Amino acid sequence: MKRVVAVILAGGEGERLSLLSAVRAKPAVPFAGKYRIIDFTLSNCVNSDIDDVVVLTQYDPRSLNDHLGAGRPWDLDRTSGGIRVMQPYIARNRPTEWYRGTADAVYQNLESLSRSGADTILVLAGDHIYKMDYQPFVQAHRRRRADVTVAVKRVPLGDAQRFGILALGDDDEVVEWQEKPRAPKSDLASLGIYVFTRRALETWLTEGRADFGRHVIPAMLDGGARVFGYAFDGYWQDVGTVEGYWQAHMELLEDHPALDLYDRDWVVHTRSEERAPARIGSTANVHRSLVSHGCQIAGTVERSVLSPGVRIDPGAVVRDSVVMFDCVVRAGAVVDHAILDKEVSVGPNAVVGTGSNDRPNTLEPERLASGLTVVGKRAVIPAGMRIGRNVRVDEGVKAADFRSTRSVRTGGTVHRRTSSRDGAASGAGGAVAGSAAASSRR
Repeated sequence: MKRVVAVILAGGEGERLSLLSAVRAKPAVPFAGKYRIIDFTLSNCVNSDIDDVVVLTQYDPRSLNDHLGAGRPWDLDRTSGGIRVMQPYIARNRPTEWYRGTADAVYQNLESLSRSGADTILVLAGDHIYKMDYQPFVQAHRRRRADVTVAVKRVPLGDAQRFGILALGDDDEVVEWQEKPRAPKSDLASLGIYVFTRRALETWLTEGRADFGRHVIPAMLDGGARVFGYAFDGYWQDVGTVEGYWQAHMELLEDHPALDLYDRDWVVHTRSEERAPARIGSTANVHRSLVSHGCQIAGTVERSVLSPGVRIDPGAVVRDSVVMFDCVVRAGAVVDHAILDKEVSVGPNAVVGTGSNDRPNTLEPERLASGLTVVGKRAVIPAGMRIGRNVRVDEGVKAADFRSTRSVRTGGTVHRRTSSRDGAASGAGGAVAGSAAASSRR
């Protein structure tokens, strides 16, 4: 599309994703086996014929930067336009180098955006899963001569307090706005997807307006700007919680999933390693699952999503789980209702996810309470270990961190020890060891 630049906000920490975003920014979290979350927004751009893309990063960007590279998988490695990755910088008279919110991130890069020559600026979240053609969105914005157009969608009323809630008047003009209200008046929510005119951004972005939903949009409404809504009825998910992330994966396993990854007219592009085809052995039993390239399956896989390079040994069972890149589940082990981050090793006859869901995680009760157990990147689960529900096993945990215990009860946490003098992890009682809580943040 001519005279359009897309700005993808990809600096979010994603704390509600627990361990999954402890070592990477939320947009870099793997999704649906072979993809990263940001792939969906980037693919929306290129499929909408938008080839000038700015990605604003902040929190732990190394994994995201490695994934994006020069933008070749999305055909954005070009001299004119293409992809530009921008990180926070120390500006004169600013007390901090960090972006203070979504609008502040754009404001601090507004000069660069103004030099692009675009008269229309798409502001997009890089941490949502959705398929959207931006062309009709931009055309509606231009047709109405709007200052800003906000993509909106109806959400369950119980979730509405997590969103900007709005009311539309004639011709879909926004007449009321509530940012994350405790008592929402409706279920019509902003998706955090905006089209601005460049002039409107230059007018309404200021040093003191850090967030679009909390500051900029209300100021524009109070100031008489032309603010419109654009109804989006396609697939959209904010996978911002552990439960939401897992549920979105399970929905991919339905016979006719709402998110069609096999749509050849709307390809989701990603950076992909060259690996051998998946191998399903003679002892394997695979049912209603996604199995990526490079996987070697000799055990049982039921209702699960496997990223590239996963190995399931004979007699092992993976059920209702998300297993990321290069994990190994050894003979006789069981992984049930769990999420394993990259390069996890589950020892022979170990069980990850067992017992009743009768207590939340003691360290993260609001994030791990649905029965899911989460195992951090490169953790090692020793042979014969039994791990309950709502358990958190930190990144880099080794077999020695379990000490002499043979089980971790529901709601427990296993920490990585940083020295021989540190305390061990949660044992049979599931208590959190305070001095051992310093897990690596690579």
